[in-house]
Amino acid sequence: GKSSGIDPTICYLGLPLLIQSKDELGTVSLPVNAGKGAVFLLNSGAPGETQPMVAIFMEKLKEEGFRKMLKNQFVKYNDACIQAFVKGDRGPLFTNLKKLSALVLDNFDPMIPNGFHKLWKEGLETEDYFLKLCGSGGGGFVMGFTRDYESIKEKFQGYAPEVVYRF
Repeated sequence: GKSSGIDPTICYLGLPLLIQSKDELGTVSLPVNAGKGAVFLLNSGAPGETQPMVAIFMEKLKEEGFRKMLKNQFVKYNDACIQAFVKGDRGPLFTNLKKLSALVLDNFDPMIPNGFHKLWKEGLETEDYFLKLCGSGGGGFVMGFTRDYESIKEKFQGYAPEVVYRF
């Protein structure tokens, strides 16, 4: 396998990194505002096996429609989420998280861990939270975003929820 080295660098620095391009990398400060909102992790209870997920992704890349979706929607919504998060701008953050979460549900279905599809759809319908794949998907952890963690935390008790950031 080949690693970018980003994860160990983040751990070593103890700071979030923002990748601007393949040649531009820097640290970024996050807004300090311990409000009701939260970024949280959910444990699927299944090991995250990267190779099968990479194989699925590579097969999907052969489809022109999938490549266009990645370029024109996925990257756009993902970048908009990052920019809004760094600025502490919750409106655009949640607008783009909803679009990104729906796009993942529609296009990366096999990578969503078993047992999460119903929760994923429910979050999109209620807009109480939005879920996002971590890493290659397939198992391991799922990341969640909510405006009000206290109102949704009971729903996820079976997945050992862990808040990683409050806003």
